[in-house]
Amino acid sequence: MELFLLAFGALFSIMNPLGTVPIFVGLTQEHTKPEKNSIAFWTSINVLIILFISFFAGKYVLSFFGISLNSLKIAGGLIIASSGFALLTGKFNEHKGMKKSRVKEDVKKRSEISLTPLAIPMLAGPGTISLLITYKQEYIGLNNSLILISAMVFTTLMIYLMLRSSNYIEKLLGASGINALSRIIGFIVIAIGIEYISIAVFSLIHQNL
Repeated sequence: MELFLLAFGALFSIMNPLGTVPIFVGLTQEHTKPEKNSIAFWTSINVLIILFISFFAGKYVLSFFGISLNSLKIAGGLIIASSGFALLTGKFNEHKGMKKSRVKEDVKKRSEISLTPLAIPMLAGPGTISLLITYKQEYIGLNNSLILISAMVFTTLMIYLMLRSSNYIEKLLGASGINALSRIIGFIVIAIGIEYISIAVFSLIHQNL
């Protein structure tokens, strides 16, 4: 249960589906309710596929490029921490490369938005991918893998429910409420990133002693 809560908390904080709600509302304002529900569903499915690919194939990527786990932790920690700073400063969308004008222009050129920009890079970005690769390397064994998979599935389910209820959430919290919660989440995300960097640095120092 402890590993499940750890993985779910980290994934939910880094992916920040709450911060995606205003983007989702803006991109789907001309769609009908069934169409919005369909986009929310396929966005969550795309996110889950990306999470699974990162979790199961990540170690082969590390092996191919000769990247050590500690190096991945430091790089991932920097990305995660920078995402947290972006949340704290209210520049999360710009950090993800999703300026409003750019998003609207891009949407006009595509009929499907569930993969990009919603699944990638808004939800499943580099920080999420590096986190899952690290988890796969650290928590070995069938039981741990099943717990982590269940955390990924549950996180994806929460994303689906939040996107499906995006209009109600935006009306309930308002722009200021969503911004305030995103800043709180940002603080947690920074702490997660710094934790990964510090663990990797201490491990490297211990190896060289």
